[in-house]
Amino acid sequence: MRLRIATWNVNSVRQRMEHLARFIRKAAPDVLCLQEIKCRPGEFPSSVFVDAGLPHLKIAGQKGWHGVAIASRLPIDTAPELHVCREGHARAVGARVAGVEIQNFYVPAGGDVADREANPKFDHKMDFFERLTAEMRRRDPRAPLAIVGDLNVAPGEHDVWNHRYMSRVVSHTPAEVEAMAALKGTLGFLDLAREMIPEPTKLASWWSYRAADFRAANRGLRLDHIWVSPGLRDAAFRLGSAACRIHPEVRAWDKPSDHAPVTADLSL
Repeated sequence: MRLRIATWNVNSVRQRMEHLARFIRKAAPDVLCLQEIKCRPGEFPSSVFVDAGLPHLKIAGQKGWHGVAIASRLPIDTAPELHVCREGHARAVGARVAGVEIQNFYVPAGGDVADREANPKFDHKMDFFERLTAEMRRRDPRAPLAIVGDLNVAPGEHDVWNHRYMSRVVSHTPAEVEAMAALKGTLGFLDLAREMIPEPTKLASWWSYRAADFRAANRGLRLDHIWVSPGLRDAAFRLGSAACRIHPEVRAWDKPSDHAPVTADLSL
């Protein structure tokens, strides 16, 4: 069977209900992982997902900010709860679907200064990665596990519009890139977007609202990721190559999120 996983920072689920319904019709995800839903569980627009054929929901929300959710076409089974946010924010939610553990994260952005002592927000971001890395070191790489979400780091030289400039900007600083590499190395995770489209091709999933035309400005960052453990390598490559894509056309819709969705297919 095909299991299509999508991840999308929607920047307010209630403001993007029409976009969500449209994307689900267009991309036909089996599992849709959302970040920055900006609502409490009781405020989540469940009917949108039920009507779109994704009736099984797992929601971790809070008032005003943050929040993550998983909507699935298939039944959701219990997955470990990962307490990796020291501030207690709703930034992590997990589910098991068709035997695959899916962990969905909204990693802290980290503020403006890449200094752990001077900037508590950056320290929080680094701490989040350290806790998640410690958790993954305890896992079995043969187990079917996907890590997805807005990880708020563009790891590669070609995941940013200008490597030299962005190396001084939070989201692509050496410390963050190193932290992400440490997490990826714990189990030997496969970054499916880069497996599909290797460097040096530039890839991006986020573009600032500041640009009137994000495509003309062309200053994107690849902050949104789908990784799988070696236990899902065969499922990711069963058809010969990784089937993963970013959907920048969604960023061009009217009143969009500043992030584009990312999808990947597993053949189970």
